[in-house]
Amino acid sequence: MKLSAKALRYGDDISTDLIIAGKYTKTLNKNELVSHAMEDLDSGFIDKVRGGAFVVAGSNFGCGSSREQAPVALKEAGVLGIAAKSFARIFYRNAINIGLPLLECDTSSISDGDVLEYEVGSEKLINKTTGEEIAVAPLPSIMIDILLSGGIIKYYKKK
Repeated sequence: MKLSAKALRYGDDISTDLIIAGKYTKTLNKNELVSHAMEDLDSGFIDKVRGGAFVVAGSNFGCGSSREQAPVALKEAGVLGIAAKSFARIFYRNAINIGLPLLECDTSSISDGDVLEYEVGSEKLINKTTGEEIAVAPLPSIMIDILLSGGIIKYYKKK
């Protein structure tokens, strides 16, 4: 599965509370979650992510609480994948479980608006704007299978 979209650039320590504030986590309505995704960090996020985007960040993306709504809000908003130098481990696993690809890599050369391309399971992220190939930390084969299935529930249904 090949993903291609523009980059939306953010910094370090993007917490789950910045991704989706706790006051909005009382609902199972995905549209409600989407409407508030990243609003405390970037009030124009929803408009920017329309049509698909890669979120690009620095270190410690998804830190804070273990709220499962954070990766759901991003994926449902149109985020195709997240590239960051590092991820909070619980956020990492929650994202993989819902089929949202996470790319652990050096993001320092990626600018806001760059067009990125990633083949799920690949160990490289291609910046189509600059031509640079960025090494991505390899994923275990089980995680690749989960991503390609669309999440852990779909994976188990197939097995």
